[in-house]
Amino acid sequence: MEEVVTDVVAPEDLKRFENKYNTEVAKGPVSKETKFEYAWCLVRSKHSNDIRKGIQLMEELLQKSTKNDQRDFLFYLAVANYRLKEYERALKYIRILLRNEPGNKQAIEMEKLINKALQKDGLVGMAIVGGIGLGVAGIAGLIGMAVSKSAKSQ
Repeated sequence: MEEVVTDVVAPEDLKRFENKYNTEVAKGPVSKETKFEYAWCLVRSKHSNDIRKGIQLMEELLQKSTKNDQRDFLFYLAVANYRLKEYERALKYIRILLRNEPGNKQAIEMEKLINKALQKDGLVGMAIVGGIGLGVAGIAGLIGMAVSKSAKSQ
């Protein structure tokens, strides 16, 4: 599953699908396939703005889709949000997919990966908060010692 979330689209592929998408936009409505292909490339981009644009296109596809078509949109929305470190949103999408398809092995693996990232992120967050707490406690201790010395010398 790690390779799915770390896969990066080749710049020439992104450009090719962007051109195809823009050509269809100029002519009228864009086909579902073209919009998906372009969104899929954007989601795999190195640039967070591209990933956000890919999320927007995938969400549009999701809103207009039938239940049968939702699997890929939900999965790639989870991947895109994971790549942006938006783990709560990624989990939301993967859980919708798992509610529709509880046995989907790819979705189960993705959920595990997201939960692992959330746990790691939570531990890092706790360490930061803990470090801040220790810093505040240290400063309070120094102030206390200074006040104590000041009181003794008077």
